Amino acid sequence: MHILFLSHYFPPEVNAPASRTYDHSSRWVREPGVKVTVVTNHPNHPNGVLYPGYKNRWLTKEERDGVHILRVKTYLAPNAGFARRTLNYFFFMFAAVVASLWVTKPDLVVATSPQFFCAVGGYLASRLKRCPFIFELRDIWPESITTVGAMRPSLPIRLLEKLELFLYGRSARVVALTEAFKKNLISRGIPSSKIDVITNAVDLSFFTARPRPPELLERLGLNGEFVASYIGTVGMAHAVERIIEAAEKLRTHPEILFLIVGEGARKKKAEEMVIRRNLPNIKVLPGVSKEEVRDYYSVTDLNLVTLRDTPLFRTVIPSKIFEIMGMGRPILCAVDGECRKIVEDARCGVFVEPENVDQMVETILNLKQKKDVLETMGKNGRSFVEQFYNRDVLAGQYLDLLRRVAERRA
Repeated sequence: MHILFLSHYFPPEVNAPASRTYDHSSRWVREPGVKVTVVTNHPNHPNGVLYPGYKNRWLTKEERDGVHILRVKTYLAPNAGFARRTLNYFFFMFAAVVASLWVTKPDLVVATSPQFFCAVGGYLASRLKRCPFIFELRDIWPESITTVGAMRPSLPIRLLEKLELFLYGRSARVVALTEAFKKNLISRGIPSSKIDVITNAVDLSFFTARPRPPELLERLGLNGEFVASYIGTVGMAHAVERIIEAAEKLRTHPEILFLIVGEGARKKKAEEMVIRRNLPNIKVLPGVSKEEVRDYYSVTDLNLVTLRDTPLFRTVIPSKIFEIMGMGRPILCAVDGECRKIVEDARCGVFVEPENVDQMVETILNLKQKKDVLETMGKNGRSFVEQFYNRDVLAGQYLDLLRRVAERRA
């Protein structure tokens, strides 16, 4: 079975779509008779700058852990600014469709969102190759655009919603990342029988408890402080401004240090807020590699998982929670809905209302005094993902689904 997979992001980029696509495809090719070709950009996310060693050619062939990779020419744009990002998305859609012409006899095409136009490219490639199309649904788009305020409800949004429903309808299967996504689609007329839920998960051999690295402790100037960290995309959806407001309320507690580690559309605003408010108890740091992120988890006493307070985000499960649980670290969860349910079922953290700064401050002050409780939460989280969110197991379920689609086509 030959799987053609379209993904806007792929390693060495380190965001959630890149990690999920690599983790799955690198496991699938270990199975006899399975070949995977990934069509993706030249790595440049999130700053719109090519990673060292890459050139922005029309087509670059690469292989990583048995996965064949076709990197297409990329309109380089930072993950900020609506117009340039949209142009970046369109450019990839067309380039990926053209690149698919060079892929020999795929049995099916999988395309993952975000971004949404990657899914459009996947559908077009499937028509050219006359094989089934699988829509991997990572985000309810374009609703998420209006939710974060990037666009207002308008005729273009309504047209995009019609295109969205068209793609769901024409796909052989929709692979949704959450049960809430599945319910959303069913409520809009998509048959339940064509929707499968395969959540995010964690590579348990990679994300595992480890000692605090002395070099990082020294570099951060840590000397026994209680560290509360936000690690991930600093975007329009992530409410990092509320974390900075919490730090301001706790500026009289020098024993507590906040870290914001990552890149994104709101990174500059976050840095400006910290400078303007003259906050000595928070550091805004650059994004780090997948390998380095484990060190930041290990020096963190409480991991902050935040999103804006909107109904749409109650359907979202930030993939970082599985990494944190794999590392055996506790979570302050400021995301309601499915994310909250997982954290509470696992007993690996505490829920606070999204964007409720006072509740966040109170919880941090309370947990700071309870190291034994935090340690227990971390152990609970590790045990929970071992049982329910093992990447090896879920990648196998995904491959079984793709095999069934390919066999029906044959």
